[in-house]
Amino acid sequence: MNQPIRVLLVDDHALVRLGFRRMLEDDPAIQVVGEAGDGEEAVEQAARLKPDVVVMDYQIPIQNGALATRKILAARPETRILILSMHSEASYVENCRNAGARGYLLKNAIDLELVDAVKSTAEWVEDPRLTQLNAANNPNTKRPLSTRELEVLQHIVAGRSNKEIAAVLNLSANTVAVHRANIMDALQLGNTAELVVYAIRHGLVSIT
Repeated sequence: MNQPIRVLLVDDHALVRLGFRRMLEDDPAIQVVGEAGDGEEAVEQAARLKPDVVVMDYQIPIQNGALATRKILAARPETRILILSMHSEASYVENCRNAGARGYLLKNAIDLELVDAVKSTAEWVEDPRLTQLNAANNPNTKRPLSTRELEVLQHIVAGRSNKEIAAVLNLSANTVAVHRANIMDALQLGNTAELVVYAIRHGLVSIT
């Protein structure tokens, strides 16, 4: 008999996690082995529990689903990550693909899709309602940010100075300044105000 697919659920709402748990555990081929309420806890739980699949909300606290995906896969590349989101914009989908996620589903009307998606993450799984989003119409041709750049960006959006960011990330202030400049260059932006607006609008950071 095949072993069940081990799943970690990540969402900041306990009732949502409960609903997903019941939905998934109705299928004997799936076993929910743990839950997490934010991006940091998701990374810790994934390292500890070693799930086959992580089902993760995009807009979770501390670090969003895309950044948490990068960190989980850096430690365990074999983990398959399925992102759930309320956002249908192409930039959100692309953020997750760049991070290494195996799928992206919209959270509304997900009931019949989630179980099949968890079982199908060997290849990219995309919500059929997203097919109308034509990548050719997406003006975002900018370079994807690295994991470290996304971490720095999260702190920039939170209003922290280079010195404050350096202390949190255990970097020098000069290194943070270089990251800040590289982020601005990668996103083709001219100042911090534009950077903050862009990061929030395109879902690059978590807003808590």
